[in-house]
Amino acid sequence: MDLIALYGTAEPPGQVQTIRHGRVRLGLQDGVIRHIHVGETEIIRQIAYLVRDRDWGTVRPEIGAITRQEEAGRLHLSFPMVFHANGARQDVELSLIITDDSLEFSAESRISGMFETNRTGFTVLHPINGVDGAPARVTHSDGQVEDSHFPDLIEPWQPFMDIVSLEHQAHGMTITCAFEGDTFEMEDQRQWGDASYKTYNRPLALPWPYQLQDGQILRQAVRLSWQGEGRAAAPGAPEIAENTRFPQMALVVTADEARSPAAAEALSLVNPQRILCHVDATLTEPVSSQLAAFAALQGGYGGAIYDLELICRFQHSPDSELSSHAVALRGAGLTVASVFVCPGVDRQSTPPGSVWPECPPLDQIHQAAARAFPDHIRGGGMASFFPELNRKRPPAGLDFISHGICPIVHAADDLAVIEMLEAVPHIARSARAIVGAAEYRIGPSTIAMRQNPYGSRTIPNPDGGRVAMADDDPRHRAAFGAAWALGLATALAPFGPAVWTPAALFGPRGLGDGAWPITGLLRELAAGAGQPVRLAQIAGGLARLQLGERLFQANLTDAPLAGLAPFGWSVSAA
Repeated sequence: MDLIALYGTAEPPGQVQTIRHGRVRLGLQDGVIRHIHVGETEIIRQIAYLVRDRDWGTVRPEIGAITRQEEAGRLHLSFPMVFHANGARQDVELSLIITDDSLEFSAESRISGMFETNRTGFTVLHPINGVDGAPARVTHSDGQVEDSHFPDLIEPWQPFMDIVSLEHQAHGMTITCAFEGDTFEMEDQRQWGDASYKTYNRPLALPWPYQLQDGQILRQAVRLSWQGEGRAAAPGAPEIAENTRFPQMALVVTADEARSPAAAEALSLVNPQRILCHVDATLTEPVSSQLAAFAALQGGYGGAIYDLELICRFQHSPDSELSSHAVALRGAGLTVASVFVCPGVDRQSTPPGSVWPECPPLDQIHQAAARAFPDHIRGGGMASFFPELNRKRPPAGLDFISHGICPIVHAADDLAVIEMLEAVPHIARSARAIVGAAEYRIGPSTIAMRQNPYGSRTIPNPDGGRVAMADDDPRHRAAFGAAWALGLATALAPFGPAVWTPAALFGPRGLGDGAWPITGLLRELAAGAGQPVRLAQIAGGLARLQLGERLFQANLTDAPLAGLAPFGWSVSAA
């Protein structure tokens, strides 16, 4: 198939150049070194010199030619990169030196103009398979040594701070990573859907954005060393409880979409069990008008359960606002099975060290919701993603907890989006620890963002490329999007969510005219709701999900595999 059919865009995927030196093997792609292996052991997932703008978008560099030299048992690669932002620029010279037992990646950057950034410098991604829970030893800038371990369940805050050197053991090897040029700390990047822990420079507690000054020179370095023979990591597979059933499917719908004459026909393309009615009280349109749009849709399409996703202002009393919305719901004549309540301010992330926005406590909000909606199933959590849920956890006693998932928060290349599926079981297991006895719901969860918790906007993508934090990702409407959606369903299935929301109704995250590959897949998966999950496995680039007596398979690679075309999927009798 051509690029449009595979990816929805004519932009070719980034090419990975394989670099080998002795037992060391790594990939070099767009100035980033990835999947550093010593023998069969992956010791580091990625090292990159990155620049983030004020919305945490990734600034794409211009990359120059690579110079290669081999002498005295070492391989030396060097290349320039140039970053542009608001009339300013960074000129960076990067140097990569590999020996039999070490790797050094260093950078010297010269600033021209006033360069605004949220983060500039090296990030190091540590793989998660076999590393979660592994022993770690951290050396701090004052020389103190801390013996600890990588988090097992996902940490809401940074597990390690002020890192000069980090030593850990995994897969029979001892790996040491030393940092120079700034203050480094680590975040548990699994919570954003990345298959990694990330060590990065400049503490989040410091102000951002900040400005690099004209004429300023930055120097940073990451130095790796290792000991031991090592072994390949075996892919993990969550156990499936005997009574685990595949979740009901929902599609998220806005009031404007509900008013479309084509809404009922579009819903019938998939026949979801549920419709997630997105009502935003922070908009200028009254809540009553939004609810009336859904009531009209329900009159024309009554074959699904309607759930209310209610985003509230909460500028005054939660009781007064929620009782007003309850009156509007009764007046609209809309019948909903459940009400999910989320403060509007909580759609934006509050990073470590930042001041929490004004908002009534969540226990007061949900107590008021119980008084306003006494006859409804009630839920909480976040309309955004798991990090926000993890940092601001709902009170006990709710009927269900929900959060979304997005694979392009930090990176949007094909490999990173597919690798995100490695992190989904970690998210689901950590969310289950928060949810407790409540029902677990997932979504909306699409490749593209519907709203950016980490900046003032989603990132524009007018050229249809692979852009992090974009609200329109062309892969959603191509073969890639269907394969990823089946991979997501496979990764989630063992954890027994009650509802998942893998698409919108219209727009770039929707169903198209029915011809998009994802639409046919979602129709088949919707038909599998309530079926026992007998197999859910992602290995060797293949996702396999058995629901009752039907076997779904997706090729998560760009080459033919197991009788499937690149990013193809199938369903057959098991």
